[in-house]
Amino acid sequence: MSNKIIISPSILSADFANLERDVKLVENKGADWIHVDVMDGHFVPNITIGIPVVKALKRFAQKPLDVHLMIENPEKYITDFASAGADIITFHYEAVEPENIKQICKKIKSLACKAGISIKPKTNQKDIIPYLEYVDMVLVMTVEPGFGGQEFMHYCAQKIPEIRQNAKEDLIVQVDGGINDVTSKICVSLGANSLVAGSYIYKSKDVKKAIESLRV
Repeated sequence: MSNKIIISPSILSADFANLERDVKLVENKGADWIHVDVMDGHFVPNITIGIPVVKALKRFAQKPLDVHLMIENPEKYITDFASAGADIITFHYEAVEPENIKQICKKIKSLACKAGISIKPKTNQKDIIPYLEYVDMVLVMTVEPGFGGQEFMHYCAQKIPEIRQNAKEDLIVQVDGGINDVTSKICVSLGANSLVAGSYIYKSKDVKKAIESLRV
């Protein structure tokens, strides 16, 4: 496992009228990836952004686009998101048939993207152990997906060690939900090496300091 903690600020907390400005802001202040939350109003209750926005982001983003699909039937849209410029495509375990996971991962990788699988708070980590060999990243949700600014669920972070123990050395374990300078340390101590933070970064007075605080 790499010692470097990958910080992926979520644009869900950015100013959508000034996305280019806000993406460049976090890139210039030390972000490693840009986290793009895609929600369809079905898999999660909220609706956010889709393929056209990813395509627009790709025109000016310098860092990899970390696209989190919180949508039903994600396999239908993988090619479109890859074509739009996604570098990492993460789909939800709960949104697909388990027997299709290997094929979905293969498709994502064939499009030159990293493949990620995510689990909601109520999903047991044991459910995804058989599929770890096919993915580049596991995203552990520590809030219910759908809305930013929620409080960190400590019990969700306890899934990380078992995932890490059963994974290949280079698996990225990402955590999303309620991440700040306190909860980040909990996640990293348990084996996470990528953190998604939205409001903590974008609402801070010093973005660079906020990003750095997640790495310490």
